Amino acid sequence: MTGVIPLSDASRRPATAPAVTVALIAVNVAVFVAELVEGEAFVLHWSAVAADITAGHRVYTLLTSMFLHGSWSHIVGNMVFLWAFGPAVEDALGHLKYLLFYLCGGVAAMGAQVLMTPHATIPMLGASGAIAAVMGSFLVMYPRDQIKSVIFLGWWVDIRFIPAALLIGVWFLLQLISVGVVGPQNTGGVAFVAHAAGLIFGALITRLFEGGERATA
Repeated sequence: MTGVIPLSDASRRPATAPAVTVALIAVNVAVFVAELVEGEAFVLHWSAVAADITAGHRVYTLLTSMFLHGSWSHIVGNMVFLWAFGPAVEDALGHLKYLLFYLCGGVAAMGAQVLMTPHATIPMLGASGAIAAVMGSFLVMYPRDQIKSVIFLGWWVDIRFIPAALLIGVWFLLQLISVGVVGPQNTGGVAFVAHAAGLIFGALITRLFEGGERATA
């Protein structure tokens, strides 16, 4: 087993409490509990289906689907990434702008997936696209920050500090490989297009949301 799990930004401490990031995590967890209680019908009702959206039906699911998750590993992984990168971006953008940015990033990511697979009937769900937008914003603002991360190489586990540009850049490259942009396509059941589109959206749009002075590293 190999992988990297980002834990936190070791280069800066946000000046304000990450209230929106905490609230988003809480909402995602609450919705996941509702999924466990209500079952598959609940998930199918609020998930995004590209074919439906292309036909003009259930467009609201572009928003609601970003709060659903398919498994414990799915939600835990997403929330860990959100906690690692969200607080610094929230601190830079401000609470309300950050919330709007997050929601727009999620909708843009899901919309990109729909455009790429307009006739797909498999339900799409997850916060990955919105979180990718947050990562794109972080990459633009704080590329040299050191991200405290857990590294797995087989049975070897260690904590290292990885430059944000390297960590996010490798992650983005893996998404491009998965959608066949720079290698053979191997998408499986994951909406890699949404991941890549979310990061691109975040990187391009973050300056429109940013305001005031901020500390850089």
